[in-house]
This record gives sequence, C-alpha cells and structure tokens, in this order.
Amino acid sequence: MRLNELSPAPGSKKARKRVGRGTGSGHGKTSGKGHKGAKSRSGNGTRMGYEGGQMPLQRRLPRLKGEARGRHTPARPTVYSPINLGQLDGISGDTIGPEELRGAGLMRKKGGLLKILGDGEIGRSVTVRAHAFSRTAKEKIEAAGGSTEILER
Repeated sequence: MRLNELSPAPGSKKARKRVGRGTGSGHGKTSGKGHKGAKSRSGNGTRMGYEGGQMPLQRRLPRLKGEARGRHTPARPTVYSPINLGQLDGISGDTIGPEELRGAGLMRKKGGLLKILGDGEIGRSVTVRAHAFSRTAKEKIEAAGGSTEILER
C-alpha cells in the first residue's frame, strides 16, 4: 500500500448540493425553494418573533408595572461601603464614624453610605456611627459594652 493508493471508504464522501446551477443539476431555477412566498426569498423568510401575521407573543402579553413604552427601569439598589468589625479595632477614639474611617483609609467614597458587618471581634467599648449595621455586628458591639448609632442618609 502506497500513499497515492489511499482513498476514503466508498459512500463516506458525498458531493455537496450545488443550487442555482441550471436545470440539469436538479436544483436549478428556484434552487429547491419552490415558488414565491416568504421562505423562497432571501433573508431566511421571517424575522425573529414573527408569527405569520398573528399578533406576536411580545405584543399579546401585558406590560410589567412601571414599564413605559417597552422599557423597564428597575429601582437602583442602595450601595454601601462594607467595613468589618475586625477593621475597627485599629482605630483609636471613643466614637467611630465615616469621618474616622475615611481618615484611616478604610472608606474611599466621600459621602458614601457605610455598613458595619460582623466579621471579626471588637475588644473595647466604642460608639459606632454608621448608616446600617448587620445583626451580628450590632450584637457584638453591644456585647463589648459599646453602642450603635444609625446615621441618616
């Protein structure tokens, strides 16, 4: 057996359909698409969601509440700067608030909202001022003899 004698198995290779190449090919004139109609024309016949003239699904269903002319504008979430209790231990002073945290480099955004989270421990009695507290953070601060103060947004 030589390289020039190699050939694929009989019947494994099939010639591709050459459409629009004359009547003798069997796929001439209309190229196997039949006569007239949307599917005989270029562009695959229909757009996405087209139901043959029937009212499409996206127009049959009612709009969502708060939706105007097909656009839905969801409410923006409240974004907090999260600070863990373990990070507060390194800050000196009896009261810790957004100003003290910004001075220590823990909070970047000026005028941003602050939320204290309960990861870590606080070993001293302090008054913590923030816009929000997690339940565990509040419990740990009060257990250490401190107090929490919620700031207005």
